[in-house]
Amino acid sequence: MLLSLIVASLLVMGSPGPSTISVTAVGAAFGLRRSIAYMSGLVAGTIAVLLAVATGVVAVLLAEPRLAPVLLVASAVYILYLAFRIATAPPLSKHDGSIAAPSFTGGVLLAIANPKAYVAIAAVFAGSPLGPVLKIAVLGGMVVLIHLVWLLAGAAFSRLFHDPVWSRRVNIAFAAALVATTVYAIM
Repeated sequence: MLLSLIVASLLVMGSPGPSTISVTAVGAAFGLRRSIAYMSGLVAGTIAVLLAVATGVVAVLLAEPRLAPVLLVASAVYILYLAFRIATAPPLSKHDGSIAAPSFTGGVLLAIANPKAYVAIAAVFAGSPLGPVLKIAVLGGMVVLIHLVWLLAGAAFSRLFHDPVWSRRVNIAFAAALVATTVYAIM
């Protein structure tokens, strides 16, 4: 049962989505060291989503029909803003510190605004017969592991980001993937 929860979380929560694409893009565009705070914010925000799903807070909020569209629009606006920041990030060789990498707070906001997180966590959480405390502990650990792996994958791309032409191409591709995965998650 525990192994099936881990596998399900890897497949459902670890698949490409706004959070995983964004941490990969930020790692690639800003490098590993400058991306740790953002990844930490994503982890903290995703764990907050996990706790909100596990305690039923999400179900209560979505029961209010006027609130769901407002939350969806706010999520979309923030994700589009982040996609713009990624698409317009300069090559790593030109980083002079004046362009800040996305912050811890930015990571928390994206995680909370991420529609895929709610759906994926709810599916994995509800699909396991294990106790809620064990599910929260296992899924919390998986959130950390999944985000770290995606960040390391992005950081591995960072050498492409020293070349201005490749940097622009890859930044735009990551930004487009972020928008596309968000649209897919909402549909």
